[in-house]
Amino acid sequence: MKLLHTADWHIGRQLNSNGISLLDDQTYVLEQIIDLAKKEAVDGVIIAGDLYDRGLPPVEAVSLFNQTLNRLLFEAGIPVYAITGNHDSAKRLEFGQEFFRRQGFHLVSRLADSFQPIELEGLQIFLLPFIDPIDARVYYQDSDLSTMDGVMRRIIADMKEQFNPAKKQILVTHFAVSKGADDSDLRQKMLSETTRMVGGLTTLTSDLFADFAYVALGHIHTRYASPTETVAYSGSPLIFNKDEAKRKDVKGVYLLDISDGAIQKTFHPLKPYKDFYVLEAPYQELLQQVFYDKYPRKKARFAFDILVEERKDLEGINVRFQLEEIYGQEIIDLRIKETKAKPKMKRASFNSSQSQLAEDQLIADFFSEMTGGDQLTAYQKSLVEELLGKGEA
Repeated sequence: MKLLHTADWHIGRQLNSNGISLLDDQTYVLEQIIDLAKKEAVDGVIIAGDLYDRGLPPVEAVSLFNQTLNRLLFEAGIPVYAITGNHDSAKRLEFGQEFFRRQGFHLVSRLADSFQPIELEGLQIFLLPFIDPIDARVYYQDSDLSTMDGVMRRIIADMKEQFNPAKKQILVTHFAVSKGADDSDLRQKMLSETTRMVGGLTTLTSDLFADFAYVALGHIHTRYASPTETVAYSGSPLIFNKDEAKRKDVKGVYLLDISDGAIQKTFHPLKPYKDFYVLEAPYQELLQQVFYDKYPRKKARFAFDILVEERKDLEGINVRFQLEEIYGQEIIDLRIKETKAKPKMKRASFNSSQSQLAEDQLIADFFSEMTGGDQLTAYQKSLVEELLGKGEA
């Protein structure tokens, strides 16, 4: 049996705060996922949460998801096993689930529906959507369930009562799972996901899932965050921000080949609709043809970390306009990095001897300390004098 594991489609997402729609990008990679599923003749596609980017997705996003489902379910005859993630509206996606299940689209958005496995030949699939501890307290009517670790232990214990020892068990879920209780590396890899830590999500550890043959995870957008070989993130199918681009993440999906002996996992990369480059260089170097001819200008996306000795070196220059003229309109991020170290000022200790200093001098010294050595401008000095009543009457 073969299954395709993907997650975090975030259909309808825009790139950073620039308002650049990723709908064309998503159409492009979803087409590849469909083609791969058909080529490999998979027995099902797993989507481990965050189908959409927000609870009320735009019409175009819903249309793209519907088209993708239609092609998988009806054109290719491939069932889909999906859950809702923290970006989805569980209540909205609950509509028509029984009808869709009969068409081969198995979507679970409530904890109550997670305990009945989908029975396949030699395999049981459990679908557990993203939940908060309060969802478990309501379901179990147990006020003592306060942490996600406790909640997950309770849920898995109930799932195990449904285990068929003659079959393998796969869990599809959407949480932050680490190798240990305090995995700082995992936090670094949550670059394009929400920083929301509801219910101590980062306290879930991979040992909780030891009774499953495979855990198909969503929520973290890189497969490199996978805590083990069998408790794994597929990652998102697209790069969603500058940090991921800088890290040069290769996006894709996992193909699971399930046999009597084991589950073999193979990564299949997806080709991006547009490349995304993060360039760090001095400003004048970015403007030189020998530098920029190395990149597919006006056909890719760019982010810039511009190196200058001091920020004032770029005063009076329309930096974005000049870069757009060369690289194109899709500049996702632009940062100025000063390379000249400012002199470190000795921290003031405002003792009794300093109390004899003039008030305006104390303010000037404090300003210099806080800014790493900068001095008050003439205009700022006049404001200080006015505030202290020393200005001209």
